[in-house]
Amino acid sequence: MHHRELANLSIAHMDCDAFYASVEKRDNPELRDQAVIVGGGRRGIVSTCCYIARIRGVRSAMPMFQALKLCPDAVVVSPRMQVYSSVSRQIRTLMMALTPAIEPLSLDEAFLDLSGTTRLHGAPPAVLLAKMMRTIEQEIGISGSVGLSHNKFLAKIASDLDKPRGFSVIGRADTQAFLEVQHIKILWGVGTATQAALEKSGIRSIKDLLRWDESDLTTRFGQMGRRLFSLARGQDNRPVATDEKTKSVSKETTFEINTCDTAFLDGHLWRLSEAVAAILKARDLAGSVVTLKLKRSDFSQVTRRHSLPQPTQTADRIYREAAALFAQNQGGTFRLIGVGISGLCAAAFASEADDLLDPNAAKRAASEKAFDQIRAKFGKGSIIKGRALQ
Repeated sequence: MHHRELANLSIAHMDCDAFYASVEKRDNPELRDQAVIVGGGRRGIVSTCCYIARIRGVRSAMPMFQALKLCPDAVVVSPRMQVYSSVSRQIRTLMMALTPAIEPLSLDEAFLDLSGTTRLHGAPPAVLLAKMMRTIEQEIGISGSVGLSHNKFLAKIASDLDKPRGFSVIGRADTQAFLEVQHIKILWGVGTATQAALEKSGIRSIKDLLRWDESDLTTRFGQMGRRLFSLARGQDNRPVATDEKTKSVSKETTFEINTCDTAFLDGHLWRLSEAVAAILKARDLAGSVVTLKLKRSDFSQVTRRHSLPQPTQTADRIYREAAALFAQNQGGTFRLIGVGISGLCAAAFASEADDLLDPNAAKRAASEKAFDQIRAKFGKGSIIKGRALQ
């Protein structure tokens, strides 16, 4: 309600609260007061879960068997990507009414740059964002949280500070005092391996990081050191990149327990491919280069790409290419798997025509389109692929 810079900040990060689970509760009121987990079958993983389940310790990317041990009374719902894509498009329409400078990160979150919109709309960005969030709740039926600051890095942090239904602000004058007391894991790009390396060097908090010179950090950690030096001071010059600048779409999952179970990993490949395809369909895009990302238990990383003869936006085509890449690189135990697509173009250029190597491609594409229509009309569980239960 009150902040001395509230009328002057214009970079925002908006993130829906437990998006998939919130949509499921909206569409099925009987689930409102129950713990809801959205994900695959018992051998699958948690895509997301509601806050009731989170209180019990359930987290995204957790193996389903582990989630059900923590929350045995949870209702498990299969993902409905077509429905989530439709809701995402509704939210995007409301964002576009405020500013064209939108950088989507996934179906349920995006950066917005509202610089220069005060005169146009007759209100500062903070007011516009609050009204948008109220409209999303009243008209679409789900909630979200907003972070408002002077750059993307801090806006993203702010949106996580007071979930759900949060609206948090980090002003320029607040930046240093706020960051100094934070753990290094709050910094963008600091994962488990980087955190361990930093802690080995005696860096556990951002205050510790501030004691290092940029040259020393760069010598010790390379380009990551230079980035950490800037982020520890709240510096981030990245612009909010609009849809036209989007170069790729990707999704990945980090496992809590390393695995070499190929059936389990194959199930992940399918779900990640579905998620990537849903984003493409929501943005009316297609892509021609499929990427597989793997990280082994020793933190070594493998990235493989394959170019398609024609752009696609179907989960089936993306999955088949990713699975073929995985079959060539499946030795070892893995802690992360990811699927992406680049070489983006308008969906109108997509082609799922049969070819000599895959004579049934067009039939499977038509089936997927029919599946999407059935799920959108009849809801969760109406039709799913068997491999989604792995």
